[in-house]
Amino acid sequence: MIKRYYLLIALFFTATLATRAQTLDVHFNGLGFLDNHEYKEFVARSRTYSGTRTALDFGLNLDSLNSFVVGVNGLHEFGAKPFFGKVDPVAYYQYKSSAWQFNAGAFPREGLVSNYPRALLNDTLRYFRPNVEGLLARYQNHHGYETFWLDWVSRQTVTDREQFIFGASGKYTPKADGNFYISHYFLLLHDAGAEVLLPNDHINDNGGAQIRLGMDFSHKQTTFDSLSVEAGGMISLERQRGVDGFKIPKGFVASVYLSYHKLALFDEFYAGQGHEIVYGDSYYSKKTYNRVDIIYTPFLFKNIKGQFVFSFHQTPESTGSSQQVFRVTYDLGRKTIARFKDN
Repeated sequence: MIKRYYLLIALFFTATLATRAQTLDVHFNGLGFLDNHEYKEFVARSRTYSGTRTALDFGLNLDSLNSFVVGVNGLHEFGAKPFFGKVDPVAYYQYKSSAWQFNAGAFPREGLVSNYPRALLNDTLRYFRPNVEGLLARYQNHHGYETFWLDWVSRQTVTDREQFIFGASGKYTPKADGNFYISHYFLLLHDAGAEVLLPNDHINDNGGAQIRLGMDFSHKQTTFDSLSVEAGGMISLERQRGVDGFKIPKGFVASVYLSYHKLALFDEFYAGQGHEIVYGDSYYSKKTYNRVDIIYTPFLFKNIKGQFVFSFHQTPESTGSSQQVFRVTYDLGRKTIARFKDN
C-alpha cells in the first residue's frame, strides 16, 4: 500500500512539473502518544493507546492562493506488526487567502476541525483518524471565523455502510479587541445501510451541537498567561428513520481554563440528560460529569512540544476514574525545496 502512495506522488509531480508552477515545498510533522485510560464506568475503553504518527507531504504552489498537496500519514501502534498498521493518504487541493480557505480531498483535521468539544468529537480521533476526507470551507476576519465541512467516513459496499459527517463551527467576538465571544459547534452523522440490507436495518442520524458564551481575560490581566471561562447549552440529535423521531437530549456545559508558565488547569462540567453521540466521549452519556485536567508542559520549542496531562473523571457512579497522557508533537513547517519559472 505504501508503495502505491509513493508511486502516485511520483506520477503527480511528473505530470505537474511540466505545467506552470512557482514553488515546490515539503512538510514533515508527527505525533507520539501514550494515553492510559483507567475508566471504571467504561471497561471496554479502559485501555492504553500508544503509538506514533508520522506525516510527510509535498505541496505544489501554483501561485500565492492555489496549491496541490500529496503525501502520506502513517500510524504505528507500539508493539504492533507490521510496523505501519494504517497509512492514510494525504491528497487535496487548497485555496487560501487572508479571508477564505477551501480544501477538497483528504487533508489534516489538525487546526481546522480539531477544536471541537470532546462531547461531540472524541480526542482519540487525533490518533486514529487524522484526516478529513471531503470538503471544507472557512471564512475569517478580525471578529472571528466560520467553518463548514464534510467528512466521508465509509463508502457503501455489499457489507460496508454509507456514512458521512457534516458540520459547522465558529467563533464571533463583537469587539475585535474585546474579551467576550460566542462560539458554536455542530455535527451530524448520516449512517445509511450497505448495498445488501440486513433485516430490521434502518438509516440512522446522530449528532449534536453546543453554543457557548465565553470570556477571555488572557490580555486583560498579568497573573496568568491565559484565563478563559465558558458556559452554554448542549443538545444531541438521535433517531432511527422509520422507527422514531428525533430524540433531543439537552444539558448545560461550563468550563474554565488557566495557564501559568509550564502549568495549566482545565475543568469542564456537564449536567443534564445523557447523550449517545457516536464519535463523542462516552462520559457525556451520564447525567452529570466533571473532568479536571492538570497539564504540565516540560518543554516547548519552536518546532517541538512535550506535554503531560493528568485527568480525573467524576460521575454519579464513580469518582476514581483517571487518565494519564504524554504527547510529543513536532512540526518542521513547510520548507521550499524548488522554484520553477513559467513556461
